[in-house]
Amino acid sequence: MLADSAAIAANRFGLGARPGDLAAIGGDPRNWLRAQLRGAPPQVAAADLRPSWDTLAQALELRRDIAEMKKQARLDPAMAEAQQHKLGQFVRPVYLSEATARFALAVGSERPFLERVTQFWTNHFAVSIDKQFMPGLAGSFEREAIRPQVLGRFSDLLLAAESHPAMLMYLDNHLSVGPDSDAARRLERRPNGRRLGINENLAREILELHTLGVGGGYTQADVSTFAQVLTGWSVGDIRGRFPGGEPGKFLFRPEVHQPGAKVVFNTRYPDSGYGQAVAVLNDLARQSATAHFIAGKLARHFIADEPPHEAVSRLAGAFIASEGDLPTLYRTLIEERAAWAAPLSKYKTPSDYIHSAYRGLGLPVEAGKGPLRPFDLLGQRIWQPGSPAGWPDRSADWDGASALMKRIEWADALGARLGSRVDAQALAPELLGANLTDGTRTAIARAASGEQAVTLLLAAPEFMRR
Repeated sequence: MLADSAAIAANRFGLGARPGDLAAIGGDPRNWLRAQLRGAPPQVAAADLRPSWDTLAQALELRRDIAEMKKQARLDPAMAEAQQHKLGQFVRPVYLSEATARFALAVGSERPFLERVTQFWTNHFAVSIDKQFMPGLAGSFEREAIRPQVLGRFSDLLLAAESHPAMLMYLDNHLSVGPDSDAARRLERRPNGRRLGINENLAREILELHTLGVGGGYTQADVSTFAQVLTGWSVGDIRGRFPGGEPGKFLFRPEVHQPGAKVVFNTRYPDSGYGQAVAVLNDLARQSATAHFIAGKLARHFIADEPPHEAVSRLAGAFIASEGDLPTLYRTLIEERAAWAAPLSKYKTPSDYIHSAYRGLGLPVEAGKGPLRPFDLLGQRIWQPGSPAGWPDRSADWDGASALMKRIEWADALGARLGSRVDAQALAPELLGANLTDGTRTAIARAASGEQAVTLLLAAPEFMRR
């Protein structure tokens, strides 16, 4: 084991070292990481967090009120505009509570490897808050669909993510209607009835981003047919054409499901309603292409932007042999020699940088907007990747000159705020271990003030990387 292995464990596998962490990890960092895989996944804790169905049910009610007000807009346009603002006013506090609680868990976690893995999967199954309802659902999606499954099987994680109301609403599957379904035929018989159609968003992203990956062997025909399979996967109480079900909760609507057996990725699936899509998802989770796609993303995240082919192959082999058992995959990653052989090979994303600064400096995460401002400033607002592809995971996406200047400015502001309360010279080896270079050590020692020393520590190249 290399001399800097404790620092690699804390900073690459974890979310950044805290004072005393490297000493506690000692000479057996792999066991320190393995121990974090024991026990139930930690849950986000805050008194005001709400279940997704509750948030969504109230948001849907507000949207119905908005639609009603718009009908009356000719009489009172101001009333309609006021109602439109209510939805944003409702979901924004939900987002702030969820994001702050998640940030606090990351900063204080005693199992930072598991927390990093959780955030990896949330980004893999990305929803983004820049779409209606999502600010109120992104946090509960992570709590309800991702966290409970991170120590289980990939197939269970996949099913939990795809069937969650946040994913269904984000990718518009609740709008997808089989053209030969009972509901579509019924509507066609009405005056001015129009033929409803399939929405392919969810099917495409499952194949392209969540399982097989680009180049995984699927065709456009597979996307189209899988989208038919997924018709009926919806959310309760979508008023209008298809009401019913418990408000805000997952609901399979047989009346909008496209009937008949279907062939996806060379396999025929009989029409079993809800179970038809479950069967496709289970088969996708077992595909070799899925194993290699997931292995490649994990290796890129934990080893290097361009990980060794052999490392990806070993991870994929573990995925296949264990039938997608995620702890087996994590333990294989811990044993992967390449993950320990190239210190500082990964440039920290803004989120990584903020987490490591808060953990290293022992900063508190308080309720409200304040602790979340750095994520906005540095360009990685929590749960806002902007697309289903999630946040990128290569250095070139984050290490531009402008982005670097923002980090330095933020580090300078932190230094000014903390001043001489932090002994950066003593703290540097506690956080960076053997990765601390002589140049950085000397620069911190020669700093003109305590606040400048803090800035130099946070702006050091080895603090910017993991």
